[in-house]
Amino acid sequence: MVKRQFPNPKDLAPLLKFRTPVWNGKTRRLQRALTIHDLRTIAQRRTPQAPFDYTEGAAEAELSLARARQAFSDVEFNPAILRDVSEVSTRWDVLGAPVEMPVGIAPTGFTRMMQTEGEFAGARAAERFGIPFALSTMGTASIEEVKEAAPGGRNWFQLYMWKDRDRSMELVSRAAEAGCDTLQVTVDVPVAGARLRDKRNGFSIPPALTLKTIANAVPRPWWWWDFLTTPPLNFASLSSWSGTVAELLDAMFDPTVDYDDLAWVRSQWPGKIVVKGVQTVDDAKRLAKMGVDGIVLSNHGGRQLDRAPIPFHLLPKVVAEVGKDLEVHIDTGIMSGADIVASVAMGARFTLIGRAYLYGLMAGGQQGVERALEILRDEMTRTMRLLGVASLEELTPGHVTQLRRLAPVAVD
Repeated sequence: MVKRQFPNPKDLAPLLKFRTPVWNGKTRRLQRALTIHDLRTIAQRRTPQAPFDYTEGAAEAELSLARARQAFSDVEFNPAILRDVSEVSTRWDVLGAPVEMPVGIAPTGFTRMMQTEGEFAGARAAERFGIPFALSTMGTASIEEVKEAAPGGRNWFQLYMWKDRDRSMELVSRAAEAGCDTLQVTVDVPVAGARLRDKRNGFSIPPALTLKTIANAVPRPWWWWDFLTTPPLNFASLSSWSGTVAELLDAMFDPTVDYDDLAWVRSQWPGKIVVKGVQTVDDAKRLAKMGVDGIVLSNHGGRQLDRAPIPFHLLPKVVAEVGKDLEVHIDTGIMSGADIVASVAMGARFTLIGRAYLYGLMAGGQQGVERALEILRDEMTRTMRLLGVASLEELTPGHVTQLRRLAPVAVD
């Protein structure tokens, strides 16, 4: 039998460990976020429905996004044991320059509508973490403002080709003059996808004050206070617009853009060029022959063609065909450091996060973006250690098994 006794105060003292109170509400809620999904929960509480759904939503039935995320969930890792992983490095070169992690912030449009710090928060956080930040043509801060906000950062510019080619190339020239080293040419938006959440919410630029939006704002006064007391939205690409996002895209973007146009843009740009929105092996091979520096396997976060190919499933096929000729990057569906590790193991040189970054932004501005990057970094290093690898170069396809829920139907 166990002998019982009254607790000795001297024995209790070491057990009484109280946390130091965190009085700053933003810091407190961000510290409690342990995953990107936790940041998403905070973001949803703090952001009105229309801008949150613009971030969260995808096209039509949103199958492309769901399938992309499911592909990462269906990864089975194959760890090696008895390896020295006391020191782990997530650093290597991307497009000829070093990055601290193989992940960058993807170009996102209308970002200051998610949270008032917008692109400034993303660029500064990326600078601090030593990763690239890509500014969208549809960004709410100008190229020059982003450069000023993060002068030591590695800034990229993402280009949509407009019907007005002169204005498109004016942006390209400004990006070069501002020191952007990489141009991402997005090629999967001949027209806007059917983003049904935006239509149902009546999401417009700028947000409209309707009875519905006012009612939705009541529990989120801080968002409206920030929106109404900070400078008006300033688009990198146009002075003003009054209408829905889909109407804006259809009015501006050129559905006639082809490979000859891409070659022309390539001839105008002095730095690295990456083509974003590649979804077939054949297009990847044709771009490799053109001499582009990289491609991004992407279905635009599921926001364009629903039922589009799953980038992560396409990755090994494309790497096998063109991986020696150019860098293969990937986005869509990445929500954890494990997703990034799996992508690198399957041959990706680089990954891009959009929603994961915006959830952090909506949860807490720049501090929230930094928390998102911190979470991803910690998840990456922990996953690498558990896999038995100490550097990105050690990751191979042998570390990953892709479990497939969907398989093509054989055609006789």
